[in-house]
Amino acid sequence: MDAAQQEATARARELQRSWYGEPLGALFRRLIDDLGLNQARLAAVLGLSAPMLSQLMSGQRAKIGNPAVVQRVQALQELAVQVADGSVSAAEATDRMEEVKKSQGGSVLTSSGQTGAGAGSGAPTVRRVVREIQSLLRSVAAAGDIIDAADSLAPAHPELAEFLRVYGAGRTAEAVAHYESHQN
Repeated sequence: MDAAQQEATARARELQRSWYGEPLGALFRRLIDDLGLNQARLAAVLGLSAPMLSQLMSGQRAKIGNPAVVQRVQALQELAVQVADGSVSAAEATDRMEEVKKSQGGSVLTSSGQTGAGAGSGAPTVRRVVREIQSLLRSVAAAGDIIDAADSLAPAHPELAEFLRVYGAGRTAEAVAHYESHQN
């Protein structure tokens, strides 16, 4: 990738951060991890082609052009929270993903938002706490920058460097394991 392509990708990711709260690559990878999907299945549920999903994830494209797809993304985010806090089982999540896939947007967001608000009102789960830490770190720096910072800190502060790597650039499952191992 040449400098112009890198600059265009960085610009697209910044636009994604402003429009969607974070780069779509991070958001989609989290949905894949949390809901047990692969990229092809996520693309199908969202109503995107696999190449379009890949372009959005890599920053080759900045914007989701179809508002119904944006609403499906939001519905899947709510569903992922519900799966994480245990209010929705894996089997139920599979059924709900089929409903999201068939939706035209609109009503899915409203009903999921209401359910999600009720489900999210209890004590925070480990996964939710971890996701908040990840979101905060990723809102201030890109994964590559976080890794660079971790590498700089590693000789003098290896535990802090590990924290940055795990929460700033790692997968949610790894961060949950890290969090749980440091609670004693």
